[in-house]
Amino acid sequence: MLYPSIHELKKNVDSKYLVVTMAAKRARHLQDEPEDLILDEYKTLKTVSRALEEIAENKVTEQR
Repeated sequence: MLYPSIHELKKNVDSKYLVVTMAAKRARHLQDEPEDLILDEYKTLKTVSRALEEIAENKVTEQR
Protein backbone atom coordinates (compact mmCIF):
# COMPACT_ATOMS: atom_id res chain seq x y z
CA MET A 1 0.00 0.00 0.00
CA LEU A 2 1.22 3.47 -0.87
CA TYR A 3 2.25 5.66 2.01
CA PRO A 4 1.29 8.43 2.22
CA SER A 5 -2.04 7.87 0.51
CA ILE A 6 -3.17 10.03 -2.39
CA HIS A 7 -5.92 11.44 -0.16
CA GLU A 8 -3.32 12.76 2.29
CA LEU A 9 -1.27 14.25 -0.53
CA LYS A 10 -4.26 15.94 -2.14
CA LYS A 11 -5.00 17.80 1.12
CA ASN A 12 -1.93 19.96 0.44
CA VAL A 13 -1.73 19.88 -3.37
CA ASP A 14 -4.70 20.38 -5.68
CA SER A 15 -3.67 18.11 -8.54
CA LYS A 16 -2.29 14.58 -8.47
CA TYR A 17 -0.23 15.48 -11.55
CA LEU A 18 1.36 18.29 -9.57
CA VAL A 19 2.10 15.82 -6.75
CA VAL A 20 3.97 13.60 -9.23
CA THR A 21 5.97 16.53 -10.60
CA MET A 22 6.84 17.84 -7.14
CA ALA A 23 7.84 14.39 -5.90
CA ALA A 24 10.04 13.74 -8.93
CA LYS A 25 11.87 17.06 -8.56
CA ARG A 26 12.32 16.61 -4.82
CA ALA A 27 13.51 13.00 -5.23
CA ARG A 28 16.11 14.10 -7.79
CA HIS A 29 17.28 16.79 -5.37
CA LEU A 30 17.53 14.25 -2.55
CA GLN A 31 19.59 11.92 -4.75
CA ASP A 32 21.99 14.73 -5.61
CA GLU A 33 22.20 16.07 -2.04
CA PRO A 34 21.29 13.31 0.45
CA GLU A 35 22.15 15.45 3.49
CA ASP A 36 19.44 17.99 2.56
CA LEU A 37 16.61 16.22 4.44
CA ILE A 38 13.70 18.24 5.79
CA LEU A 39 11.97 15.87 8.22
CA ASP A 40 13.56 14.47 11.38
CA GLU A 41 12.30 10.94 10.79
CA TYR A 42 11.18 9.05 7.68
CA LYS A 43 9.31 5.76 7.37
CA THR A 44 11.36 4.62 4.37
CA LEU A 45 14.79 4.95 2.81
CA LYS A 46 13.69 5.44 -0.81
CA THR A 47 14.00 8.96 -2.16
CA VAL A 48 10.61 9.07 -3.93
CA SER A 49 8.83 7.89 -0.78
CA ARG A 50 10.71 10.44 1.29
CA ALA A 51 9.68 13.16 -1.15
CA LEU A 52 6.04 12.06 -0.85
CA GLU A 53 6.29 12.09 2.96
CA GLU A 54 7.60 15.66 2.83
CA ILE A 55 4.74 16.70 0.54
CA ALA A 56 2.20 15.07 2.88
CA GLU A 57 3.69 17.02 5.79
CA ASN A 58 3.37 20.23 3.71
CA LYS A 59 7.13 20.84 3.92
CA VAL A 60 7.62 20.99 0.13
CA THR A 61 5.82 23.54 -1.99
CA GLU A 62 5.41 24.01 -5.71
CA GLN A 63 8.32 25.82 -7.36
CA ARG A 64 7.58 27.84 -10.47
